[in-house]
Amino acid sequence: MTHENLLDGPPPTLLPADGADATARAALAAGTDPRDVVPLAPASSLVWALLAERAADPVTAYAFARTGYHRGLDALRGAGWRGRGPVPVAHEPNQGFLRALLALAGAADAIGETAEGERCRTFLRDCGTSAEEVAALR
Repeated sequence: MTHENLLDGPPPTLLPADGADATARAALAAGTDPRDVVPLAPASSLVWALLAERAADPVTAYAFARTGYHRGLDALRGAGWRGRGPVPVAHEPNQGFLRALLALAGAADAIGETAEGERCRTFLRDCGTSAEEVAALR
């Protein structure tokens, strides 16, 4: 899949198809519980995002989402991202990071960190997507 950058800015960042989220997706597709996937793919943003989305309380959700967010930032930087530019939601390997970012926004709001929640939603927009597009992946 190719993505054309029609704006003056950095090209889209596409996480590798064979990254940590691929390992997590395979284990999840085989029916493995997300908590049991963590030791198999601890660098997967996707597994941390799923744990955050399913957490019973906002503090736990925040911790899981923040872990997924940071693992995703590491992966993006490793893929050439330099702190700005599109991170296309249509590219499946990017979806774990974007879900973790959305989960972090919601959990931040739930614990009273409204400025961080808004920062995360702004980050989603800066990535070229929206909270609604990412929420539709759930």
